[in-house]
Amino acid sequence: MKTKPIKRHQALQPLSRDHHQGLLLSWKIRTGFAKGISVDRIKNYTDWFYKIHLIPHFKEEEKYIFPILGNDNELDKKAIAQHRRLDRLFNSSLELKKSLNRIEEELEQHIRFEERVLFNEIQKVATKQQMEFILEHHKETKFLDNNTDTFWE
Repeated sequence: MKTKPIKRHQALQPLSRDHHQGLLLSWKIRTGFAKGISVDRIKNYTDWFYKIHLIPHFKEEEKYIFPILGNDNELDKKAIAQHRRLDRLFNSSLELKKSLNRIEEELEQHIRFEERVLFNEIQKVATKQQMEFILEHHKETKFLDNNTDTFWE
């Protein structure tokens, strides 16, 4: 059964596009392992992606998006806990292959949760003013990939 695409509010669309890049990161990690690429090469790319894209993305969500539901909201708490877990995995230097495997799995699960559950709830409860605030304060930038080592090709 094919699921109907989610109609995402304009204010959240840039973050959803970021999520697409995160899903691609998971795919790149899987592809790298399938091709027998060294863990160090994959880790170099994930370190770059984390620093340049994920840290700002997490900060943006936590500052402008999650507060719409309130600090005590269980969905917010879950998303923030997942951010912290992913932060730890990206910053881990022990058992790199295991950490990368967990990043690949947990990042994808996290994105699916935000897209299918959290963002839908935010769209239901957010006021017009809150969405306008997000639009005013979030400046979308075009995703520029790091093509120094395209191990996934």
